[in-house]
Amino acid sequence: MSFKRKLPDPRDEWCKVPGRYLKNLPQTSVIICFHNEAWSTLLRTIHSVMDRSPGHLVKEIILVDDYSDMPHLDEYMEKYHKVKIIRTVKREGLIRARLIGAGHAAGPVLTFLDSHCECAQGWLEPLLDRIGRDRSSVVCPVIDVLDDTTFEYRFQNASMMFVGGFNWNVQFIWYPIPEREIKRRNNSAEPIRTPTMAGGLFSIDKAFFERLGTYDSGFGIWGAENLELSFKTWMCGGTLEIVPCSHVGHIFRKHSPHFPYKGMTAQDIMKRNSVRLAEVWMDEYNYYVYERMGFDLGDFGDVTSRKELRRNLHCKSFKWYLDNIYPELFSPGDAVVSGGIGNDWSGLCIDSPCCKPSSFNKPVGLYPCHRLGGNQLWMISKQGEIRRDEACLDYAGGKIILYLCHGTKGNQYFEFDYKNKRIKIGLMNKCVAMSRDKKILIAKKCSADDETQNWDLV
Repeated sequence: MSFKRKLPDPRDEWCKVPGRYLKNLPQTSVIICFHNEAWSTLLRTIHSVMDRSPGHLVKEIILVDDYSDMPHLDEYMEKYHKVKIIRTVKREGLIRARLIGAGHAAGPVLTFLDSHCECAQGWLEPLLDRIGRDRSSVVCPVIDVLDDTTFEYRFQNASMMFVGGFNWNVQFIWYPIPEREIKRRNNSAEPIRTPTMAGGLFSIDKAFFERLGTYDSGFGIWGAENLELSFKTWMCGGTLEIVPCSHVGHIFRKHSPHFPYKGMTAQDIMKRNSVRLAEVWMDEYNYYVYERMGFDLGDFGDVTSRKELRRNLHCKSFKWYLDNIYPELFSPGDAVVSGGIGNDWSGLCIDSPCCKPSSFNKPVGLYPCHRLGGNQLWMISKQGEIRRDEACLDYAGGKIILYLCHGTKGNQYFEFDYKNKRIKIGLMNKCVAMSRDKKILIAKKCSADDETQNWDLV
């Protein structure tokens, strides 16, 4: 497949109206970091930037080679005067590699791309337009899917957008555009305010990035940096948007090239980064993050300078962020009760991994009660949901499964009768029980004599 192939134009007609964007847009430095990236995908990324961007808007393309152990690009790129290659002398990880690229950038706007992308027609102007109108705007393109096997480009139209959120495990999630945001906009192709960004592809004014303290230099390799930048953008005077007129395809790889690293797993690094994030930016709500870690925070380093940065910027509270930017997020503090749900006959607790897409639509399991939270921490909401963050117990007949919370009761409505140790399912005469092999949750006709239906908070 050619390094310079044709792609469909995924833009809504609204985006193509003459005069839609400012005449004098700011220039950008495009920063692409990589480690042992395949030549084909890397070159396709670079050529898509060069071929589908107005030349006068791209100040330079900075390639940061994060200590690859295979030869890359020097001879090939000699003929492209806007391309600069920077090579690290040791493995730095994605976060620090980006900071190295930003330190070499001459453009007033920084645009970060992953090394396995393809930019669609007209991708750049809508991003720079938002920053040209407001230098505190941080903007992301729509991230379309490049199939990792066939390289087919699958784009989303403006009526099928999602926005970014997170859960209390400090994991980024996508969720539907809130009704309040739909009403705020006059056209589905207009920029969408988003609580968080995915983090791989975005543009930001360089001076604003520096004012926000760039990335936390105490973060390792990769993970949670997207949430940190999202939180402080909103809390410290900026706005964060997804721009439906800008489309960039992205290959979602099955395996990360960043791990293992110096004996550390992705989980090790993500935990350290998450704790640093929670300590600095999440105020008293960091309790919910630590609860999911079993309060084992490990060594997360010194965050004094990051807290001082926040004070100097006079940033708003995390409660303000939740109330105004992400009111859709269920707060554990709003639960009627929370804890483990155990069966005294078997000594087992309701236990289920959460909350990746692979966790959904699967029978909810059981495991010996350990009282350490984690997969056994459940919250009962005022709406009668038994939930963990964005995942709820759901019964539509057959087995009880874990499903994305929808907030409309129905299959996710339960009544916990603490006195009689029964969890009644909705308005039907069925109760939550365990299978006789003690492996999964099922629904059975409510019976006072059935020990498999005995449930207590533990």
